[in-house]
Amino acid sequence: MRLDSHFVEILVLDFGSQYTQLIARRLREYGVYTEIVPYFEKLDSIRAKNPKGIILSGGPASVYEEGAYKPDSGVFSLGVPVLGICYGMQYIAHFFGGSVVRAEAQEFGKAVLEIAESSVELFKGVKQDSIVWMSHADKVESVPSGFVELAKSGNTQNCAIADFTRQVYALQFHPEVVHSECGGEILKNFAVGICGADTSWNMRNFAEAEIVKLREKVLGDSKVLCAVSGGVDSSVVATLLYRAIGENLIPVFVDTGLLRKGEREAVEAMFRENLKVPLIVADARELFLGRLKGVTDPEKKRKIIGETFIEVFEKEAKKHNTKGEIKFLAQGTLYPDVIESVSVKGPSKTIKSHHNVGGLPEWMQFELIEPLRELFKDEVRALGRELGMPESMLMRHPFPGPGLAIRIMGEVNAADLELLKEADSIFIEELHKWGLYDSVWQAFCVLLNVRSVGVMGDNRTYDNTICVRAVEAMDGMTASFSHLPHAFLESVSNRIINEVAGINRVVYDITSKPPGTIEWE
Repeated sequence: MRLDSHFVEILVLDFGSQYTQLIARRLREYGVYTEIVPYFEKLDSIRAKNPKGIILSGGPASVYEEGAYKPDSGVFSLGVPVLGICYGMQYIAHFFGGSVVRAEAQEFGKAVLEIAESSVELFKGVKQDSIVWMSHADKVESVPSGFVELAKSGNTQNCAIADFTRQVYALQFHPEVVHSECGGEILKNFAVGICGADTSWNMRNFAEAEIVKLREKVLGDSKVLCAVSGGVDSSVVATLLYRAIGENLIPVFVDTGLLRKGEREAVEAMFRENLKVPLIVADARELFLGRLKGVTDPEKKRKIIGETFIEVFEKEAKKHNTKGEIKFLAQGTLYPDVIESVSVKGPSKTIKSHHNVGGLPEWMQFELIEPLRELFKDEVRALGRELGMPESMLMRHPFPGPGLAIRIMGEVNAADLELLKEADSIFIEELHKWGLYDSVWQAFCVLLNVRSVGVMGDNRTYDNTICVRAVEAMDGMTASFSHLPHAFLESVSNRIINEVAGINRVVYDITSKPPGTIEWE
């Protein structure tokens, strides 16, 4: 395995598809280290990563429109195979002289793949008439000179094409989604069979390499201040750092006041009993609530929390940095955080900002360490297992850095926080009681701050609404709502309404991602 993170096996250029992240995930499952960059990535940057193959993702644009997304044309001159998917295919056809038009019969959903050239490496082991997933309004009407047709579907003649001389391949369907029966095999054929990509990417190798890198970076008596929340990400970061630098780790837990019920006590116990690492607790509840007073905009909430979080860390660092020995700040930034904070349309179109992405402000003197920055969530859990961490810690549901502040619609105040904490605690308790906790990716309550009329006993009520949210996902990049039993939802609703004063209505969110996000803000 090439351990230097500047080098990747397969590089994906993102043209804005909702499925782009799945390409990297599928290839990593086969042990092929894959990274994603915007379609406008500079050629020098691409060359520096030294990929063995390049994939052009799908996207919502049309190649024949003014302002269509175009990568640096030099990607076809790097001497490595290129695979285009959906928009990527249409761009390839357009670039090499073919024609792309609006399709009369647009395809969205399942289609049957009819392979014309079953002997080619791209379709090795792929069965004839397998199901693939289509999502396109345009089509390649005429194939460029030098390309041959590899497959078709019921509505698309040129479903897969290739120029073997230039090592350029293109697919109209999406092999990265689970609905494409043999999609993973097709991606593996491209990456491994055609590009010769290495398949040794795994968490054991990653852990070994990362520990070496951390020891080389944190030299002598230098210390690392580590932001911990008790969630999976920060716990794995702390464990990895402790393996690498031992006593030079200074883990700090900030009580923002935006945590779940009993969270602070649980985190302290977890570090004391499982990690054997001394934990420093900074109580900043009043500071955070004061800063959030009167703020209703979700982005402002996130930025205030992020800035305040780092400010508290600097203050805490000074207490343990009398000789200037703390040189670094570590945090649990994940690859999805990085991806979602960079849009193909530029920063102004970012889905949402992440409190732990983007480096440190100028006035903070620590160098940032983010050992999980290249990993997806399920990879972080796998890394934790390699480090010997308990399943009870690793299988905790994700919890956002801004905490309950982004689960309260509107202004955050102490009364609403207590209301939400009680409702959320009941929901999680019931999930454990019914044996459903481990079957969902993430579950939580949202306080809508929408009041409605109700009847409790013989009295009229006019109280708040709680939304219950539970989703199923592989890595959080896409998600579908969990089909929880009606009897369970009824039990949750009854308990919340009966036990939490101020709530008289409970609703269940059945929105998937996309079009929604997992969190409400």
